[in-house]
Amino acid sequence: MKALTPEFHLRAGRPGDLASLCEVDRDAAELFTLAGLHLDLPDDHEFPAAETERWRRSLAAGTALLAVDIAGVVAGFAALGERDGEAFVEQLAVRRSHMRRGIGGALLAAGASLAARNHSELWLTTYDHLEWNRPYYERHGFTRVAEQRCGAEVSAVMSFERRWLPFPERRVAMRKPLRGVRRHDA
Repeated sequence: MKALTPEFHLRAGRPGDLASLCEVDRDAAELFTLAGLHLDLPDDHEFPAAETERWRRSLAAGTALLAVDIAGVVAGFAALGERDGEAFVEQLAVRRSHMRRGIGGALLAAGASLAARNHSELWLTTYDHLEWNRPYYERHGFTRVAEQRCGAEVSAVMSFERRWLPFPERRVAMRKPLRGVRRHDA
């Protein structure tokens, strides 16, 4: 894939990258802890186990994108899946030491391009009260969707997250329309 900056490039994820995705996510999650959203679940708990399984499926399907530095270290990733027949961001995470360099935006843009091959929308769930979440996604073309307008699968994701994550009432769904859809069945 293309170079992001002289220090970083994007590449497709491979099944062997799962440990790196978990490591990046653990590092990025420290921001939530610093913001007072404490989540201390063992790796084999239902919530982190389900996240890891979604990332594993994304890697196997070729829908995970990684930002890699010149030393080969994974600096961030976007894992895509599908919900209600549309593309869904399973996770976007960037190491804290690599934030504010455009990596997350580049991963989102590349993910949207990948998703636009077969989908007309890109969905995600996030917190609405943290400055690096909902406002960040709004700057990248996402808009909040009222829960009653979400499909059954996105609603199920929201329900699952609300069962385990702190501040469950602050979880929201967002979507971004995608241009240039090239459906294979058209």
